[in-house]
Amino acid sequence: MLVNRIEEKIDNLKREGKKAFITYMTAGLPDYNTTKNIIRTSMEAGLDCMEIGIPFSDPVADGNVIQDASFRAINNGATLEKTFVMMKEIRDEAIELPIIFMMYYNQIYNYGIEKFVKRCIECGVDGLIIPDLPFEEQGELRTELNGHEGAPILIQLVSPVSKSRIERIVKGARGFIYAVSQMGVTGNENSFHNEIKNYLCELKEKTDIPVMLGFGIGNAKDVEFIKSQIDGAIVGSHFIRLMEDSDFDMNTCAAYIKEFKNEF
Repeated sequence: MLVNRIEEKIDNLKREGKKAFITYMTAGLPDYNTTKNIIRTSMEAGLDCMEIGIPFSDPVADGNVIQDASFRAINNGATLEKTFVMMKEIRDEAIELPIIFMMYYNQIYNYGIEKFVKRCIECGVDGLIIPDLPFEEQGELRTELNGHEGAPILIQLVSPVSKSRIERIVKGARGFIYAVSQMGVTGNENSFHNEIKNYLCELKEKTDIPVMLGFGIGNAKDVEFIKSQIDGAIVGSHFIRLMEDSDFDMNTCAAYIKEFKNEF
């Protein structure tokens, strides 16, 4: 089995007693050169992993910020195939930051499952997060992923209402568990589920896989009260707003990542 960048990075962090910091950026926003610069700058600033959102017209898990970002990226010509081309370019430039595609299953299905998996391998995609593909319906995609050496790993999402399904979801999981901190969609900062501590403790009892918390996080202080229950944090909407408000200034990008890492 080839070494997966996500697992290698997270394993190294655990051995060092450190937490992982992951951000999200919409592919092609405002253009692909800028997306590449954000990825490069983030790696140099010490980011541990990045989610690249594939723009989609009908998202179900994304709040207003990411929906608007997808809309603008699509209008600027962003596509799945163009994102693959960008991925190939960054890997050819020796950018080794672990990259996860966060996308919707219709995009994969329309592209062709086998073709999609092979393209991910060719372009160095490390992981997949698919919010609208329930665990019980992952069989076809999982079979295809398992059938190819070097295929991306499928990251499992677990929400506060998944208690009865946690053991099934985390069994055989790879990389990390994406723990959703709140009900609803992304972008509602500091709106954590009122049972978040109990939920995370129960989740940690069920698996040895690292647990990353996402949805509603803006800075390291937001998760200080549950820091001991998580292995890392994921920032999406806040990071996009930060980039947009700074007119995609790379110094702002680097400073934010360094500050979060220092405080986390």
